[in-house]
Amino acid sequence: MLAYILRRLLLIIPTLFGILLINFIIIQTAPGGPVEQMIAKLEGFDAAAGGATGRISGGGAEVATAGSNYRGAQGLDPELVAEIEKMYGFDKPAPERFWLMISNYLRLDFGNSFFRDAKVTDLILEKLPVSISLGLWSTLIMYLVSIPLGIAKAVRHGSAFDVWSSTAIIVGYAVPAFLFAILLIVLFAGGSYFDWFPLRGLTSNNFEELSLGGKLLDYFWHLALPVTALVIGNFATLTLLTKNSFLDEINKQYVTTARAKGLSENRVLYGHVFRNAMLLIIAGFPAAFIGIFFTGSLLIEVIFSLDGLGLMSFESALNRDYPVVFGTLFIFTLLGLVVKLIGDLTYTLVDPRIDFESREG
Repeated sequence: MLAYILRRLLLIIPTLFGILLINFIIIQTAPGGPVEQMIAKLEGFDAAAGGATGRISGGGAEVATAGSNYRGAQGLDPELVAEIEKMYGFDKPAPERFWLMISNYLRLDFGNSFFRDAKVTDLILEKLPVSISLGLWSTLIMYLVSIPLGIAKAVRHGSAFDVWSSTAIIVGYAVPAFLFAILLIVLFAGGSYFDWFPLRGLTSNNFEELSLGGKLLDYFWHLALPVTALVIGNFATLTLLTKNSFLDEINKQYVTTARAKGLSENRVLYGHVFRNAMLLIIAGFPAAFIGIFFTGSLLIEVIFSLDGLGLMSFESALNRDYPVVFGTLFIFTLLGLVVKLIGDLTYTLVDPRIDFESREG
């Protein structure tokens, strides 16, 4: 097993390299980079509108300064354009910029943000608590709710409990998490009914003055609504997956044999069926965790004014803040690969018969 873990850890290196290379190549072809955005600001145009399209010109004509690769640079001193390129590191050819970025990443140096006047590492560390809080607690609660519920539905398949719980699951699947978030705000955050929960931030302004117990209560008080919205909006798929996986295993011959030997239903269910059915559930854990950690929480962060990595990454992509984009891409990719490895290792805890080393041999 140790050899397998070492091989997987070593495989992370070329995987990260390949993902960063592909994204670097794609970004080079995207219009409206940081140089164009700065030119847009100097010309008095909106960076999002002018920089993204490259249409920055007088009288509606699209004109470029002679010898310049940037549309909309008319009227600007070529030396000023060259100075802007040097400021953002675009005075070097693309291959040199990529290798410089990789060498810095090996030292965990993600550079400085183009537009936030801060180190990318500091920005990530500042936003990380919000994203970890949303992703960790949402995923944990979702699994703690979905797995027992899915097992109960499988055992009571076709019963009244299965029917009405399926109705609730269908509603949860059909309605996006951000709509649940808005509903929760209207009901419980001072919208139209009750004002029981805060509407923004991860902690209160007087958080540092509270006792340890008070800090924990304040922390979970702020997380209650966003985590609830994420859980309600994402638990349906996992619940149905658990139910179908258990139903598939319950109908197999070894379950009939175990029952014929006189084993109790709980022994059959949790001693034999559980470890086989859970393999499929564990396989989906990395995708579920990363999905909630980043893409799933983006709108939740906006609605509840939670400044996390999802929101920062989205804004950085819009603003072409490349150091932040690649820094967060590196973090999310590395985290996803590590979680995937942990998921594979969890297989052996659920079912010790699985031997990854013999499979690879």
